[in-house]
Amino acid sequence: MHKTPEKIRDWIKTYAEDAELTTLVVGVSGGIDSAVVSTLCAMTGLNTVVVSMPIRQKSEQHDLSVDHCLSLLEKYPNVHWNTVNLTDTFEQLETLFENTQYNSELAFANSRSRLRMITLYQIAGSVGGLVVGTGNKVEDFGVGFYTKYGDGGVDISPIADLTKTQVWAMGQELGVDQRIIDAQPTDGLWDDGRNDQDQLGGLTYQQLEEAMRLVDAVDAGATLEAHEQRLVDTYHSIRRPNLHKMKPIPVCK
Repeated sequence: MHKTPEKIRDWIKTYAEDAELTTLVVGVSGGIDSAVVSTLCAMTGLNTVVVSMPIRQKSEQHDLSVDHCLSLLEKYPNVHWNTVNLTDTFEQLETLFENTQYNSELAFANSRSRLRMITLYQIAGSVGGLVVGTGNKVEDFGVGFYTKYGDGGVDISPIADLTKTQVWAMGQELGVDQRIIDAQPTDGLWDDGRNDQDQLGGLTYQQLEEAMRLVDAVDAGATLEAHEQRLVDTYHSIRRPNLHKMKPIPVCK
């Protein structure tokens, strides 16, 4: 692995110390990305607050989050765990827009993510903390699979240069619960329990990573086979609507 856990751990610690901040704050979902990031934060020795934020969460997802947080508490004396149940808060928001034209399922899914962002910053702002992101390279820079000002609203992104495959491998190296490594990736923002593959044109993370590699190959002058071109076309169809997330906010000058 070209990025070792120790290198990322040291990068997180150095950034926090240079910013004169004493606490790291991480949302833990029960998925591999947040499991790896929260473990790396705990390894820094800095005060680390891990936060579970269920919103009508599927029990299997929340149970994995709880079990991971408990395992961190056992291993690292610098870790503190909070569960902030946001279900009532979210349902109040739902009620506000229930009988209006703004009652969009997609918008509400993104609102769940933004409520979690607000919660993390409330905690971080109260303890002099840094909100640590959990997005990987495929999500953050490949297809833009995150919520703008939701899980995309962070102070630092320590694994955003790692593919999902590399994050899984790092999870193995760090001793993350095998159930988390094996779990179907999901953002946990939908009542019907849809997973990431359902939302990404049916492509797996491995296929998305291959598409990203092929795009780089084309840029370097390579010619694609027909099946490779189909994969790249699907990748671009997912990426294109999300490009606005990966660019600076437009400013009229």
